[in-house]
Amino acid sequence: MKKSSLIYPQAKIFMKKIIFALIILIVIAAAAAAAAFVYDISTPVDRSGADAGFVIEKGDGVKAIGAKLKAAGFIRSRFMFETYVWLLENESKFQAGVYALSPKLSAEEIVRVFVKGKAVNREREIKLIEGWTNREIGFYLEKEKIMAAKDFSALAGPESAKSFQGKFSFLSDKPAGAGLEGYLFPDTYRIFKDAGGEDVVARLLGNFDRKLEAGMRAEIGRQGKSIFEIVTMASIIEKEVRKTEDMKIVSGIFWNRIRNGQPLQSCATLAYILGVNKPQYTLEDTKTESPYNTYKYPGLTPGPIANPGLNAIEAAIYPAATDYNYFLSDPKTGATVFSRAYDEHVRNKEKYLD
Repeated sequence: MKKSSLIYPQAKIFMKKIIFALIILIVIAAAAAAAAFVYDISTPVDRSGADAGFVIEKGDGVKAIGAKLKAAGFIRSRFMFETYVWLLENESKFQAGVYALSPKLSAEEIVRVFVKGKAVNREREIKLIEGWTNREIGFYLEKEKIMAAKDFSALAGPESAKSFQGKFSFLSDKPAGAGLEGYLFPDTYRIFKDAGGEDVVARLLGNFDRKLEAGMRAEIGRQGKSIFEIVTMASIIEKEVRKTEDMKIVSGIFWNRIRNGQPLQSCATLAYILGVNKPQYTLEDTKTESPYNTYKYPGLTPGPIANPGLNAIEAAIYPAATDYNYFLSDPKTGATVFSRAYDEHVRNKEKYLD
């Protein structure tokens, strides 16, 4: 018998051994991964840990929830948590709310809590309206017995604002003398009944941080503007018009006026100065001495005049290009009436305001 014919069967046996060994290794690796998965989702992170609040906002997805759970120390692995939720097909079953969680709970127990919506009864709801000033928010929080208006005013003022600048990068271009007016995002919130003032302010700022997406920030930078300028413009737009499409047109008119060195002539700024809304302001009103008087001084106001919502912020970033130059609001319907030429604007004023 030839030597090569003896080697061939030995080679086949050797290959079979290698394949068998690989199969064994794969089985062992799979078993180890399965064991790690079961351990991860069924074993608490810290059996001696203390309870803490955890919030699921409306619209939070599993990835966002997993990231927050990991950051708060409630789970070991975001990947294992997300995989477990996916295997159970619970992606859309989590209910928004404030939960009392503990590191003593395993990941699977936490999932059950979220699916059943076992939110704690230590929560309450607050609703902040688009266009409210800090003063109005303060009065509202006092009425709701959350904190005194003067305490909120201090927290949202220039001095306290410094403590939030290190936590929220969007405040980096805010002038040192400016407070948090404009950044306290109007929305519906669920908070702990015993939440402190700083916690409430941080929630509002955190919401602003999420709403001002990366693409929006990039566009602001591309335009050579600051977030502070955008928020200031958005606050004026918020107080001027109601409809989203009108906001974008007004934004275009205002940015054009700034570009051309013209005063904005915003009635909203007169309302801010005088503390009263009028269908039409007098000549004397327009002469009121204030840096916020956009009839007297060109450019933006020194800072926001209210806290704008997302529609107004987007309008300030993405203005509509039109050939309109003037506008007014019909006091009866609230509709915005646009005009191209000044004489047309005068006729509209006679028709709707006189």
